[in-house]
Amino acid sequence: MTGRRLSRALDPAARAWWRLVGRPVDLDGEHRWLDAPMCGPGPVGGSWLAAEAERVGGTVREDVTDGGLLSSMSVLDAAEFRATDLDPAVRDFYEHTAGWRMEVWTQWSALFQPGGELVSRLFGRRVQQLALPTRPLDVAHGMDSRVVHLLDADGAQHAAGWLRTLSATGEYVYSGCYSARLLPGSAQPSVHVAFPLEAGNVQVFLRPAVRADGSLVLTSGVGAFGDDGAYVVVRHGRRSYAARVPIHERFHVYRDRRGVLRTDHELRLYRAQALRLHYRLEPTRPRPTPY
Repeated sequence: MTGRRLSRALDPAARAWWRLVGRPVDLDGEHRWLDAPMCGPGPVGGSWLAAEAERVGGTVREDVTDGGLLSSMSVLDAAEFRATDLDPAVRDFYEHTAGWRMEVWTQWSALFQPGGELVSRLFGRRVQQLALPTRPLDVAHGMDSRVVHLLDADGAQHAAGWLRTLSATGEYVYSGCYSARLLPGSAQPSVHVAFPLEAGNVQVFLRPAVRADGSLVLTSGVGAFGDDGAYVVVRHGRRSYAARVPIHERFHVYRDRRGVLRTDHELRLYRAQALRLHYRLEPTRPRPTPY
């Protein structure tokens, strides 16, 4: 099947499934915490950025040479989290992401690798979104990243787009919208990541914690609707639907004993570990903050 015919067959069916298992949500009211970028038909890539800026009444800033996923890690501050407790290198990465490059290694569980390959072939690579690498050689030449800022009407950072592509082919792996967001009934802001899709998106809410060594742990664990975790949102006409999905992630961002910044990323389906990724993060130029 051609990509266009495959889109017409698979994508509406997938959205119908999520409407069936999801619940109606009001993205302008009670469930505004789930309001996030979506996009139109065709490959996602960076196509959603200009539309999202227009939707929030702001602009897109492409020339981000040293900006970060968050304007400051202090936007996550609460009783149980203080950005000042973070290792300076960890904080610098999130506040100046464009000034870092990364190497990545992947390891799939033998049980889940065939499913990951199928999803990547049928959806990820075709729509240029969530195309998880399924073989170590897929990322042998590294992964490039680009940070784009979405500014609000006052020129402040509303969110950040983080676009990651394979260095060898230029193919999109992820295209995410990053910000801080407060979930209903919570006093602790979460890291919010939305991956736009046609008439919908996948969203992850990650709870931050600082370890005694200054490393950062972000988790999306088990919980109820409205807690940290992963969600799929789809739009059908004027109505929207959302479902919490049993995908759980854990990121540990730390400096090793040689002072190299690293990230261990685990993805689980229910309780079973499906995928592990490891990132080596390196500043592209000397950082002003002493580490």
